[in-house]
Amino acid sequence: MTGTMQCDVVIVGAGMSGLTAARVLSDAGRSVIILEARDRVGGRTLSKALLNGFVVDMGGQWVGPTQHRVVGLISELGLRTFKTYNIGASLALIDGAAQRYDGILPNLDEANGLDLAQAVEKLEALAASIPLEAPWTHPDAAELDRLTYATWIDANATTEGARWALKFMAPSVFSVDASELSILHVAFYFGSCGGVDVLTATEGGGQDSRFVDGMQGLAKGLAASLPGCVKLEQVVDRIVQDEQGVSVRATSIEVYARHVIVALPPTLAGRLRYDPPMPPLRDSLTQRMPMGTAIKMMFRYEAPFWRSEGLSGMAMTDKDVPQLVYDNSPEDGACGVLLGFTEGIPARSWMQRSPDERRAAGVETLVQLFGARAAEPLEYVEHSWVSEEFSRGCYAGTMPPGAWRSFGPAVRANVGRIHWAGTETATVWNGYVEGAMQAGERAASDVLSALDVQPAP
Repeated sequence: MTGTMQCDVVIVGAGMSGLTAARVLSDAGRSVIILEARDRVGGRTLSKALLNGFVVDMGGQWVGPTQHRVVGLISELGLRTFKTYNIGASLALIDGAAQRYDGILPNLDEANGLDLAQAVEKLEALAASIPLEAPWTHPDAAELDRLTYATWIDANATTEGARWALKFMAPSVFSVDASELSILHVAFYFGSCGGVDVLTATEGGGQDSRFVDGMQGLAKGLAASLPGCVKLEQVVDRIVQDEQGVSVRATSIEVYARHVIVALPPTLAGRLRYDPPMPPLRDSLTQRMPMGTAIKMMFRYEAPFWRSEGLSGMAMTDKDVPQLVYDNSPEDGACGVLLGFTEGIPARSWMQRSPDERRAAGVETLVQLFGARAAEPLEYVEHSWVSEEFSRGCYAGTMPPGAWRSFGPAVRANVGRIHWAGTETATVWNGYVEGAMQAGERAASDVLSALDVQPAP
């Protein structure tokens, strides 16, 4: 320990939630210090320049028109976005055969298609019925929280094609298997985003647009508006609170403040030491809200050759590497980039393999999808979020069966002078940057209310 600092509020984590909370507090005239373990801001957003200078996002990357906080910040910071390429047919690789299809899901025969449509309608209705502030209060919460998403699918879809499509959404959206998710959590998650169609859609949905210079520009812009507040490479290991305030100890700084906002996923927040210890309900939550597992990979080509063949670049596969593919090329098509995701159970296996092995497996799948021109990418980059010490997974913490009813009240409830932010605490666009920003605003508002009624020490 080399120094001490004082402020009104100390924030742990310089992701979008912590930075948003800091902005609200600073605008209200409160002094703020943010302690960030990494050597960068942005949390689960990470923008990287390829060898040709084109910037890709190795973490969060998309924004949709209903994500109003993000859209507003884009305008404020003068950042540029462009529409996700969505012209042409998509591909599905199933049992070694590639087929073209239009829309979000592969072509299904009449029986499978009708079955899928009816099941999605049921899921949409369930999502719309969830009280987002308190999912555990739903009239059927006890029954819903006992069921896995996989069990719900088997009970509400009868055809093989419909069940496959619904189960495919689990790793694609949550980065875990359908058997690991409470259907109450799935319904809450979709409900927080405006429904299944909104979350999964490209045009007008969650994948509507991308950032010209990377999504991490949001965090960098917020940090620049808070000069001197962000302290990087400060790993917090202990938070002490008493009637007077809090002490937060990090790598080389100890900060004394009246309140602290912990803007970390619950599983990471649970790794900190607290004095006094966390109440049992909050401590148990941190052990029952694991992160998903995701590996994100980019394959760069001289040009987006698939476009001239009438393909959008989007593909679904029954392969492990990758399971889902998008066209991630620049707006002007100056080069071609295919984005692949490996998620959930397959990612847990493949994260133990080498990058060269993942590259080779990915190229093999892309060749089956797009032909021989996909065999020789000019560049390959990847990011394994589960291997990153200060993330330990992506995209967000998930709720297995029983967790919402047992531990839901602890998700946002402060513990004395300790307040919680992070996208996992959001009630809109939970798991997304929009949710992270809402959570930061809510935590900051809670702290301001507490400061207004507490005399200064």
